[in-house]
Amino acid sequence: MKKLKLISLVVGVALITAAGGGAAAYWLLRPAKAAVANAPAPDKREYRYVTLDKVIVMLRGREGGPLTNYLAVDLVFKTPVSDEAQTKQQLPKLRSIAVRSLSEFTLEQAGMLTIPALSDHVQKAYVESFQAEARPMPFGEVMIGKLIIE
Repeated sequence: MKKLKLISLVVGVALITAAGGGAAAYWLLRPAKAAVANAPAPDKREYRYVTLDKVIVMLRGREGGPLTNYLAVDLVFKTPVSDEAQTKQQLPKLRSIAVRSLSEFTLEQAGMLTIPALSDHVQKAYVESFQAEARPMPFGEVMIGKLIIE
């Protein structure tokens, strides 16, 4: 009789453990499937890369200090093929926006920035400028092609 109770107890514990493990696996695997279902569709548009070479900016000096330092950057715009001509036509405006946003920095500030941080700063300036004019940007992203700080 004791053996029968012991066996039934062991089987009962095994069933409860299996049920708990199955429920845990269900809940742990379920979000992974939902994340895959909610993932954005890949962008299948074709892009071109338009360059804006030699954007040179004098860096601000420390309170009254001479402006002897500069930043030179080459920008690359990732643009859909359909907007490539429009992006090329707007290169003078894009240069002006870049100069305005980068001239805020001192030599120390510019030296502390990483390439992604600098790229984000310029991207933000472009977004703000085009939003102020209520016009869409002819490019999707701006990247840093070359950077010199002296």
